[in-house]
Amino acid sequence: MNAKGSNVLIAAIGLTGVALFGASSAGAASGNNVAGAGAEVAGAHWPVYHKDYAGQRFSALDEIDVSNVASLREICRVPLSDGGSLQTGPLVVAGVMYVTTARDTIALDPTNCNVHWKSEYNPVGYEPFPVNRGVAYLNGMLFRGTPDGHLLALDAKTGKVIWDNTVVDSSYGEFLAAAPIAWNGLVYIGSAGSDWGIRGRMMAFDAQTGREAWRFYTIPRGKEKGAETWKMPESAKFGGGGTWTSYTLDVRSGELFVPVGNPAPDLLPDERPGDNLFTNSIVVLDAATGKLKWWYQGIKNDPWDYDMSAPPMLYQSKTRKDVLAAAGKDGYLHLVDRDTHKLLTKTAVTTQKKTAAKPTKNGAFTCPGLLGGTQWNGPAYDEKNHAVIVGSVDWCTVYKAGEPEYVRGQLFYGGIPEMAKDPKPKGWITSVDAETGAVRWKHQTNAPVVAAVTPTAGGVIFSGDTAGNFFALDSASGELLLTKQMDGAVGGGIITYTIAGKQYVAAASGNVSRITFGGAGVPSIIVMGL
Repeated sequence: MNAKGSNVLIAAIGLTGVALFGASSAGAASGNNVAGAGAEVAGAHWPVYHKDYAGQRFSALDEIDVSNVASLREICRVPLSDGGSLQTGPLVVAGVMYVTTARDTIALDPTNCNVHWKSEYNPVGYEPFPVNRGVAYLNGMLFRGTPDGHLLALDAKTGKVIWDNTVVDSSYGEFLAAAPIAWNGLVYIGSAGSDWGIRGRMMAFDAQTGREAWRFYTIPRGKEKGAETWKMPESAKFGGGGTWTSYTLDVRSGELFVPVGNPAPDLLPDERPGDNLFTNSIVVLDAATGKLKWWYQGIKNDPWDYDMSAPPMLYQSKTRKDVLAAAGKDGYLHLVDRDTHKLLTKTAVTTQKKTAAKPTKNGAFTCPGLLGGTQWNGPAYDEKNHAVIVGSVDWCTVYKAGEPEYVRGQLFYGGIPEMAKDPKPKGWITSVDAETGAVRWKHQTNAPVVAAVTPTAGGVIFSGDTAGNFFALDSASGELLLTKQMDGAVGGGIITYTIAGKQYVAAASGNVSRITFGGAGVPSIIVMGL
């Protein structure tokens, strides 16, 4: 795409170059006008899964602040389905909100919850794990994956399908769960299904046609870089390496940051000796070509199912050093120097305890466990306090090693992970100094935190837990300012935006799941305001 086309693209989704690092309203106001939206302040919309390509989630809005957030009230809600996982990250573009369920895509009015249209997808193949985390928006089109491996392009005005491309084979346990991102005419999404023993890959597609532009295998073989880290080459055939949340992009350098999941079989590291690249890594690719630029691996030869699960976040230190903040299921926040690719600091954000070096036949008690650490919503940047904010789960597991029996399309754990009932699962919101990695404050919740964390210029951080509590914290101190019961587990995005000069907050509630983070309530979007 030429420079003129790039400028049109940036204007269309409400981002500017400075928005990469969470620009203030003064710095980005002129670039945040989305055609037809009547945006009068920076941050009026939420055009990307994590608000901006850098994944910062920081909002420059401040109508809702520490002095009045306790007065936040529900304005409306819209039920999205009768049951199932709701982990969608809502977008707001040109005055319209877009959300997803596992199969459906919905457009609604973000001020009163009136539904504009609903596009229903009828699967044509096996669905290994029915979940979806959201859409990408680009030039009047929406893009999303399906549990049976299709990538769809929809007309944002009508919900009509523009193209439908089968991009992974669900019969092997591959599926599309991530919220894609779209930039410079390309749509980026990767295959999920590490635990089914897939060979993971990241892909880019032409936004207009759906044609594949490039692919990068996260499990290298043959002469590919990293293949030597699989000491038994045959084990790479079913090596895992799925990617199932969302992605981050630096629009200045054209670098795409891909969080990569666990190797397979999950619990038998001796069956796949070596470092097992590029599992449990942040892989950095050239966004135009898919070529490998560099990587950071959080854990080698992972025995605990410690995916690098969430999209990383990019920010600048006070010395203008470019930093990557990554949090995964290992329960640590990793701050990495993007120039040297070296780890700067590593900070625990949940309980760390292990009774063995790897799973055993009798069981190894481990914290965090299978559902612990940071899940699909990654770190956020609190620009007001120059802090990294991380939500996490405190939930332990007893890992029992089993046999490496691979069956196509079935789970390939190589053992049994038993979720511990004692101690009771809980959650954390942790504020970490963006320079030193030191913990500034921690807020404990009585249930796991898998929802997004959203800091604002009003000095308020919004998040929620799986007991259905939506809450607001003082970003400077961690003091609890507000708790509201949502009737269902808060497991998706929490966003804030303005329409006609009024600030709103929207949250996804009702993540009803029999397998992971379940809870009561009908999956719904709830909109709040003063």
